[in-house]
Amino acid sequence: MEPVFSFSGSADQNFEFAFNSSNFSDRVLRIEIVPDSPEDTTGGVGTSGLARHRKRRRADVKKERAVEFNLVSFPHSNQIDDDDGLTGANNEGEAVAMIEEFSSGDELSQCSDASWSMECSPSIRIKSLFISSAILAAKSRFFYKLFSNGMRESDQGHATLRISASEEAALMELLSFMYSGKLSTNSPMLLLDILMAADKFEVASCVKHCSQLLRSLPMSTETALLYLELTSSIAMSSAIQPLTNAAKEFLAKSFKDLTKHQDGLIELPLVGVEAVLSSDELQVASEDAVYDFVLKWARHHYPDLEERREILSSHLSHLIRFPYMSCRKLRKVVTQNDLDQEIFSKVVLEALFFKAETPHRQRALASEQSSNRRYAERAYKYRPVKAIEFELPHPQCIVYLDLKQEECAHLFPSGRVYSQAFHLGGQGFFLSAHCNMDQQSSFHCFGLFLGMQEKGSVSFTVDYEFAARAKPSGEFISKYKGYYTFTGGKAVGYRNLFAIPWTSFMADDSLYFINGVLHLRAELTIKQPQQQQQLP
Repeated sequence: MEPVFSFSGSADQNFEFAFNSSNFSDRVLRIEIVPDSPEDTTGGVGTSGLARHRKRRRADVKKERAVEFNLVSFPHSNQIDDDDGLTGANNEGEAVAMIEEFSSGDELSQCSDASWSMECSPSIRIKSLFISSAILAAKSRFFYKLFSNGMRESDQGHATLRISASEEAALMELLSFMYSGKLSTNSPMLLLDILMAADKFEVASCVKHCSQLLRSLPMSTETALLYLELTSSIAMSSAIQPLTNAAKEFLAKSFKDLTKHQDGLIELPLVGVEAVLSSDELQVASEDAVYDFVLKWARHHYPDLEERREILSSHLSHLIRFPYMSCRKLRKVVTQNDLDQEIFSKVVLEALFFKAETPHRQRALASEQSSNRRYAERAYKYRPVKAIEFELPHPQCIVYLDLKQEECAHLFPSGRVYSQAFHLGGQGFFLSAHCNMDQQSSFHCFGLFLGMQEKGSVSFTVDYEFAARAKPSGEFISKYKGYYTFTGGKAVGYRNLFAIPWTSFMADDSLYFINGVLHLRAELTIKQPQQQQQLP
C-alpha cells in the first residue's frame, strides 16, 4: 500500500549537500538529451521568444503526458559502474562532477545490447549524476512510483530519462530544487519551463514555488496569456490558480475600457477574451456592446460557421450578461444565424423573466446566483433601465432607473450618468442624473433630466412625470410633472429634483436611499400622436 505523502516538501528541508554526491546516493540517473524537433525551435522571422514559447507550449499539450525512462541492469551496491565514467566508492565524500557524453558512430554498436531498450543516435547527448532515491521519491510522485513499483527494476541502481534539448535546463533546475528547495533563476521563460517539468515529474512543491515566483515578476499581455494557457497543459492546475487569477486580473485591467481597447482585444486568443469579459469592472456602454463585440470576435477568429457556433455556445455565451441587454437587442439574438438557437432562445427567455422581476427580486437573484456572474451588473457607461411600454389608450412608457448610493456619490461635484435608451412612439429617449448647482448657485443638488436621442426632424410633445421612492412607506412619490415638445437632441428636467441640498440628499438618514439604492421612475405619454408632424 502506498504511504500517505504530500509530495510538497518543507521549507526547512535542505539536502543541497547531497546533490550529485556519491556518498549520499544510491543510484545513477542517466539523462539522454535528444535534439528538439524543428517545429519546437523555429517560430518564423520576427517571432519573439514569448511567441515561440507559446508555440512550444501548445505543442507540448499535444504530446502524451508520459516520461521516457529505462532502468538498466545494475547490481544494487555502493560501487557505481565505471562504464559511465563515474566511480563512487573511492571518492571519500567528494561530490563527483556531472559527466556529459556524446555518443559517436563507434558507440552505435553498443546499442544492440539487450539491456538497452531505447534507440541510440549519434545526436544524443548523455548526462549522468548521482541521485538519492529517497530524496527524489519524497518530493516527486513520479520518482516514488518509479522506485517502488514492486517490479525487479525497482531494485536496479541505474535509471535513464530521455528528454528534448529544450527541457534540459529546466530538468537540471528541477533536480537541484528537489534537494535544496531553491531555484537559481528569475527568468519568466525558464521558470515556465521548470514549472512544466515539475508538473511532468509531479513535483508539487516546485510547481507552487514557480507559480509564486512568476506572480511576483512584472507581467505583460503575452506572459499573462502564457499563464492562462498553462491550465490546459498541466495536471496540477489547482497549484497555479493564484497565478492564473493574477493573469486574469492583469488582462481585465489592461483592456478595461472595451471601446478604447477594442482593436487590441479583438486579436486576443480565446483565453484572453474570456478573462476580460468575465470582469465586473469592464467599462462598456451597455451589455448590447458586449454582445456585438463577442460576435465580431468570433467571426474574426472562427470563419467556419459550425465552429463559430460551437465556440459561442460552449465558451462565450455565459460571458454575455443577457439580463442587462435591451429588449430590442434580445429580439435580434433569437434571429441571429451565428448562434445555436436552441441554446440562445433559452438564454433570452431567462433574461426576459429576470427583467420582469421587481428590482428587489432582481437583487436577490443576483445575490443567490453569486457564482453565476450573468446576473451581476458591470460598470456600464449607460445605466440599465426597466421599461414598460403601452400602445393603448395612448403610447406610454414607464421607466425605472436604480442608482446605488456610491454611484450618486461619484457624481459630486459636477458629474452625470446616463441611462440606456428606451423607446416611445418609435423614438429613443434616455434619462440623465446630474450633480449641479441650484439656480441661485448657492449649493449643489441632485437633478434629473429626460432627453430624446437625435434622430431626424421628428417632433414629439410628451407628458412626463418624475417620481422617487421614499421612506418610510417605500411608495413612489411624484416630484415633478409637465409636458415638453422634443426635437432631436433636446432635453427637459429639474436641476434640484428633491428641493434639498446635495449634503441632505446624500446623508445617512436620507429619505430617498432605501437599502443603499435610489429608485427613480419616469412616466412618458403621447396623448395625441395624430398631431405629431415632420418639422420643415
